[in-house]
Amino acid sequence: MRKLVYYVGVSIDGYIAGPGGEIDFYPLGDDMAAWINARYPETLPTHVRELVGLDGTPNQVFDTLVMGRGTYEPALDIPSTSPYSHLRQYVVSTTIQIDDPTVDVWRDDPIELVRRLKAEDSELDVYLCGGGKLAASLLPEIDELIIKSYPVVAGTGIPAFTGAFDPTLFTPTRREAFGNGAQVTWFTRA
Repeated sequence: MRKLVYYVGVSIDGYIAGPGGEIDFYPLGDDMAAWINARYPETLPTHVRELVGLDGTPNQVFDTLVMGRGTYEPALDIPSTSPYSHLRQYVVSTTIQIDDPTVDVWRDDPIELVRRLKAEDSELDVYLCGGGKLAASLLPEIDELIIKSYPVVAGTGIPAFTGAFDPTLFTPTRREAFGNGAQVTWFTRA
């Protein structure tokens, strides 16, 4: 059975984005960018993959993406209705309307969607792209966290998890550090 993996960048104080969805304050060094491009190329939006020469690069870890409305909507400013066209895309929202056959809107319980996706026959995992409310609602189904910890304090913004108090134990299994002071840590559900 494949896993649901929350792969996300986080500030020292636990924010995945600024209050307006900003992510440009994360210090991304060249060595870390090269590592992301080599290890997790499918986590880059399609328009970014084209800019960095990864267009057509095979998916290595994920073949399906689940995101909330707040994570999806900034793509409309690019403009793109299919920000991760190299993946199967699901947007969990009860209110958004998307006129693009490559993006599925899921209006029901996201736990049901994720359980169905995890049961599919695939060697690649499901990428939980964000945001904090969706991550909190899917916490019972998250099998692994891959946390890119950046050496910056945001002060406020969108927390990595926004939901009810629900202590859930994960075990760190690996860590890599980069020249910019950032670290990537893998956590597996205990």
